[in-house]
Amino acid sequence: MSRRDRIPRPERPNNPFPAYRHVGFGFNMFPEIPRPFDATYQCFSVAMLPGNERQDVERGGKIIMPPSALEKLTRLNINYPMLFKLTNKKSKRETHSGVLEFVADEGKIYLPLWMMHNMNLDEGDLVQIESVSLPVGTFSRFQPLSSDFLDITNPTAVLENCLRSFACLTKGDIIAVQYNQKVYELLVLETKPGDAISIIECDMNVEFAAPVGYQEPEVPKKRDEEMVLDPSDLMPEPSGFVAFKGAGNRLDGKKRKDSSSADQGASKPVYVRGIPDYDYQIGTLRFIRQTAKPKNNENPENDEFKPFSGTGFSLRART
Repeated sequence: MSRRDRIPRPERPNNPFPAYRHVGFGFNMFPEIPRPFDATYQCFSVAMLPGNERQDVERGGKIIMPPSALEKLTRLNINYPMLFKLTNKKSKRETHSGVLEFVADEGKIYLPLWMMHNMNLDEGDLVQIESVSLPVGTFSRFQPLSSDFLDITNPTAVLENCLRSFACLTKGDIIAVQYNQKVYELLVLETKPGDAISIIECDMNVEFAAPVGYQEPEVPKKRDEEMVLDPSDLMPEPSGFVAFKGAGNRLDGKKRKDSSSADQGASKPVYVRGIPDYDYQIGTLRFIRQTAKPKNNENPENDEFKPFSGTGFSLRART
């Protein structure tokens, strides 16, 4: 082969990185920044939704949106889970919710009835919806609006089962809990770490405040005359010979002034702690009863015998 017939060698490309020569902007080297979703819809209660009755929507805190909203959210590259802030501009009331389905009619959304009451919305009113990102909840505190909630055996388990249908909680909202064909309303008193939290796949502590109108049961007051038990009364009576057990008498027959106190003090045995009752018989029970002491202003009845204290009668009729 002659020199002229040789195939010329290709020139070396100027691009030092040939592997990236045809890349250009084909690769998504920089992720797209999520853009917020903002739209206004007519709101209706779930009872106005065409088709069968949807009790699952009423029991939770999620809404139903139109299919066009899903298409727009996909283009905006929104963060998951999808959480929204609902605003009623007339009353300036706000709440947060998740989305359950995208099957509503165009230009309409369907809300649970309790959510419409919180936002002071009527059928067909306009509500603004914005996409938000909420922190994961760690603590929440609820207050039942009726003391009937205390009749539930395990209210924490009932609330935990109900919150599975919720996506987020907002401080100040009144949520509805259905249990045993009865609706209980609970006020969200406190949420942490913010006034609005996400409760999807989270470990959250729950507390309950006293229901509205609840009063603590009155504790019976202690009586003024407390039954104070004298330990010497529990001592067994002395058996056998007891020195100086008798009572002294005066020669003139009169009673001593200190006879009552001296006799009572001598009759009681000295209390010694730790001495068992040696006279205990197997199979017997001894019930100790202590009577209340009379008040100082009351005069206790004197059962002491007084001779000639009766009333006299005459056989002759007095004229």
